[in-house]
Amino acid sequence: MHIKPSQDPIKPAEPGWAPEASPTFWVNHASRLIMRAFEQELRPLGLGMAYLPVVIALEDKGPLTQKTLAAISRIEQPTMAALLARMERDGIITRAPSAKDRRSADIALTEAGRQALPEARARMGLVVDRALAGLGGDDTGRLMALLQLIVANLDEGQHRADNDAAGRPEGWPAG
Repeated sequence: MHIKPSQDPIKPAEPGWAPEASPTFWVNHASRLIMRAFEQELRPLGLGMAYLPVVIALEDKGPLTQKTLAAISRIEQPTMAALLARMERDGIITRAPSAKDRRSADIALTEAGRQALPEARARMGLVVDRALAGLGGDDTGRLMALLQLIVANLDEGQHRADNDAAGRPEGWPAG
């Protein structure tokens, strides 16, 4: 799909500024549309995109602590605590005192959470198919490789920025 200038929903703030001319504009726009479609498909199942890293980790590994789930999901502890509270309220997870550490809880999927996963995967697969319609296998592979390169470029830049902000030398592991 090519947007003609007369159809452009974004009016330039200054002459010559055209964000839609940047690939990152289209990456962001596509991501937003894909996420919206995923959310629409998952909502009737009592799930949301934010839940998926937790649900998948618990399905794969069994009960885990909040700290472990935060590390796997790559989000901060307070954010994970709020997410788990919503998931518990929605009947997707349960918490039980940890047998290994009294200070923490083991988080597990409920039967309802486990049963929602096959339908969630099927619905998300339909969204992916719709998003990639018209792309051949070679195009899809190339798109994935390019997006992975963008992610790697930004992850490396973030790692450097985190080290700089913490006063750590180049190459120092993030802490």
